[in-house]
Amino acid sequence: MKLGINFKTGHTWSLTSWRSENSPASGSFTLGLDPNSTSQLVILWQGDIYWTSGPWHNGHFEYVSRFAYDFKPNFRYFSDENEKYFIYSVDKSITYSRYKISPRGVIREVGNSFAPFGACSVALEAGDERKAGCTKKKLLPECRDPNIQFVIDTGYMDRAGFKFPENDNLSSFDCEDKCISNCSCVAYSSVNNDGTGCEIWSQGSVLPSYMIQRKIAHVVPHKEENKRQQELLFELGAATKPFVKYSNVKKLEKDRKKSNELQLFSFRSTATATNNFSIENKLGEGGFGPVYKGKLLDEQEIAIKRLSRSSGQGLTEFKNEIILIAKLQHNNLVRLLGCCIEGGEKILIYEYLPNKSLDFFLFDPNKKYLLDWKKRYNIIEGIAQGLLYLHKYSRLRVVHRDLKASNILLDNDMNPKISDFGMARIFGRNEFEANTNKIVGTYGYMSPEYAMEGIFSTKSDVFSFGVLLLEIVSCKKNYSNHHHERPLNLIGYAWELWKEGRALELMDQTLGDLCPNDVVLRCIHVGLLCVQENPMDRPTMSDVVSMFTNEILQLSEPRQPAFFIGRSPVESGISRNKSENCSLNNASISVMQAR
Repeated sequence: MKLGINFKTGHTWSLTSWRSENSPASGSFTLGLDPNSTSQLVILWQGDIYWTSGPWHNGHFEYVSRFAYDFKPNFRYFSDENEKYFIYSVDKSITYSRYKISPRGVIREVGNSFAPFGACSVALEAGDERKAGCTKKKLLPECRDPNIQFVIDTGYMDRAGFKFPENDNLSSFDCEDKCISNCSCVAYSSVNNDGTGCEIWSQGSVLPSYMIQRKIAHVVPHKEENKRQQELLFELGAATKPFVKYSNVKKLEKDRKKSNELQLFSFRSTATATNNFSIENKLGEGGFGPVYKGKLLDEQEIAIKRLSRSSGQGLTEFKNEIILIAKLQHNNLVRLLGCCIEGGEKILIYEYLPNKSLDFFLFDPNKKYLLDWKKRYNIIEGIAQGLLYLHKYSRLRVVHRDLKASNILLDNDMNPKISDFGMARIFGRNEFEANTNKIVGTYGYMSPEYAMEGIFSTKSDVFSFGVLLLEIVSCKKNYSNHHHERPLNLIGYAWELWKEGRALELMDQTLGDLCPNDVVLRCIHVGLLCVQENPMDRPTMSDVVSMFTNEILQLSEPRQPAFFIGRSPVESGISRNKSENCSLNNASISVMQAR
């Protein structure tokens, strides 16, 4: 038999796969001589190179193991001006020898399960199996776990799937590729009895049946990934309980409030609630991944944070957030309804808050008009109460470590709720500060002792609250240019106005003349007390709440704040234009070595 090409006639000798084991129609794979004039065999999949044998040299192919030739046909290569081809002969002791290429692109000896030339996977990363001759077909979509596995069950799917127009032309191998390339696909199956055609599902499960018997491949977690997930679920223990019929979520939520248990959602339920994580349901995207709006079967609206695989928030932070928030109950903390840990996915399910986050209004020149002083003061008080609960009245003493405008969510009535506890730390009742080499948080909100030395305490959150308080009053971000003559940050600008007796100039001018100046001035005063450089000088959150509720309480004079920038552009060597572009308080950092 020849595998090659006749240059005069253009005729090629090749092997083509069947579409399936039971359908002799031409399939997707072809084995033949390399069309690029090299002395090697190639397998083409849908016209693209899928496998190469490597150049023929000293009686063997470079990428084919030597043992593949033991007691096998002897290949020879011939080439002249008229034609070139590979041909093989067999030893007289072998009475029957024939090769074929399977519907899944594997070269096999008929009557023997041995595959002398190896096999490649559907979506192969470049170089993974280079020695075996496999070439890159395509990269996995970012949404897919590189360890994705399918298990085949017999039965039928409980939901309708999607069939492709070219159904009868697709092999099961092509169908698998269609599924892997579709981020929402959870299962696939051939359509016809001969194993051809393709149907994929974005939701549903395989159900047994005596009448309908289809072989359906569905995604299962990789063994190691599944092991890690099971370990995580075991660690969560009493913090979660399985979420079975998610149409009863309201009843389960009532039970959760009584027992402090969170629900364990299935991936299917989260995908269904978000219409398979459609772009129309996307609310936004943070450093850890996208957030989607979802709706359960009982019409309850939810917010779903789907951690990206490249996210800096791993299993540790994920577990941290679940365990922490399961034990925290307060009107000014966002409620976590449950989580999903399945197939490499790490998903958090929260109550849905329609007014997004505080920064959405605060730093928008048009939307900030929706925040009158009454709403702003209510937001300030709510944040203070939430922090006081975390620091003093919860069953755990919690330091949030990433308090900022984007982590303050707003409900229908613009009431604030502190969110995102992935970076939070639990303190013992007799523990007041800790040290870490891994600095987490957001530039512009981090206290100096934390940013510079890795030391954090409840006073670190107090500093962040002070920054946030000044931002709410002024509608300005901490790190941006606030004065036409000096590249001040917001803290420095507020301090200089305070020293000059002009602190009210910090107030956002859209608040108008009806704003109570004495209350605004008191808020600025409290804000400056919170951002003092020495943590011992800063008030506790108990003190802060008293300062707001007790108007006759005399406040001490603030000392110079941390990160005070007061030099002129000439002195500092920083141009005003450069300063205008230096707004850093939107990005969370997860790793930074302390000095």
